[in-house]
Amino acid sequence: MATEKILMPQLGESVTEGTISKWLVQPGDHVKKYDPLAEVMTDKVNAEIPSSFTGVIKELTAQEGDTLAVGDQICYIDTEGGTSKKSDETAPADAPSDKKEEGAAIPSASTGLPKRDQSEKNRFSPAVLRLADEHNIDLNQVEGSGMNGRITRKDLKKLIESGNIPAQGAAPAQAPIQEAAHVKAPEPQAAPQAEAPKPAPAAPVESLPGDIEIPVTGVRKAIAANMVRSKHEAPHAWTMVEVDVSNLVSYRNGVKNDFKSKEGFNLTFLPFFIKAVVESLKEFPQLNSMWAGDKIIQKKDINISIAVATDTALYVPVIKQADEKSIKGIAREVKDLADRVRTNRLGADDMKGGTFTVNNTGSFGSVMSTPIINYPQAAILSVESIVKRPVVMNNGMIAVRDMVNLCLSLDHRVLDGLVCGRFLARVKERLENISSETTSIY
Repeated sequence: MATEKILMPQLGESVTEGTISKWLVQPGDHVKKYDPLAEVMTDKVNAEIPSSFTGVIKELTAQEGDTLAVGDQICYIDTEGGTSKKSDETAPADAPSDKKEEGAAIPSASTGLPKRDQSEKNRFSPAVLRLADEHNIDLNQVEGSGMNGRITRKDLKKLIESGNIPAQGAAPAQAPIQEAAHVKAPEPQAAPQAEAPKPAPAAPVESLPGDIEIPVTGVRKAIAANMVRSKHEAPHAWTMVEVDVSNLVSYRNGVKNDFKSKEGFNLTFLPFFIKAVVESLKEFPQLNSMWAGDKIIQKKDINISIAVATDTALYVPVIKQADEKSIKGIAREVKDLADRVRTNRLGADDMKGGTFTVNNTGSFGSVMSTPIINYPQAAILSVESIVKRPVVMNNGMIAVRDMVNLCLSLDHRVLDGLVCGRFLARVKERLENISSETTSIY
């Protein structure tokens, strides 16, 4: 037999870590290739990790409740066939290895000095951001030992345990590298004479008699981490328009009973809003973009993420190629995705590929909100509650109209107020001109 490692897979775009919620196997169990090994929760989806091999589970290296970065090891498996090989822990210290360690230094042919790929240095997992925030660590001064220079939780834990937390302006910490005999290690730089004062640690929150302690689930931890990452990395800006949707309300109320009898499900207002958004995204594709460090990626497909809440969590499934669908098609997908969430049948593919989010906060009676961007997207639109309000019309008369607020949060690295204002103006125009003569459900 040969011993192989099973690693945490990437279960969706922008997903950087997952939490082992339940092991489905134990050491000694025989599994076939593609058999599920564990249930994993991320900020986007619940999924099962399949086995990459047929064999016998040798050791579980992660426990239930552990949060691991993509690529971290979760277990060993003795595979059928092949020759036996020792694990890294039992290999002799002086044994040569043909494998390159993650983040290992590569000697430069021209200088003989170690040369490291740093392309992933500025990509941080939610766990890294959380540790850095808790311990006031300047990530710019940390050298990552992970793949392509990525900073891992282990890097930060070593810094914390050593007490050598880098201050602002200090030289970056160097990850361990194999020392060549002819390369002299650089002299350490002198520490700065005075460090910037560190903020006092937050006082622990204590339970008092009568308080109820609610354990934080893996899903809730993942949601919290992704929200912190979005607010930490994306400079949020916010804008809002109010829209007179009296014509939309009249049109939808006039066709909803016939629609229900023909299609078998309700026609809500949300598909009309999504249709107006995707048509406007065609005109302003800048909002259908993502920040990628040294470039902005403008996505070809318009895939609309929608927020679906349960009693304990919030999920964001995706309507793929929403611009190619009719209002009926969008309505059916909204219903199907919501049903899958509430019956725990949502798959990893249902959560992938979102390029813009429409959030229906109005279903809870909200009239104004400042949504957090669904990272790494560039914007999110909240559709608030439709309410009757007195409005001054163009002729100076006051009338009671059906009004709704559309609230847009944007990543100011990607978008500016001008393009977002024009985008919202087109969404508003489309919604205010909906009627039986201009709008088809099918």
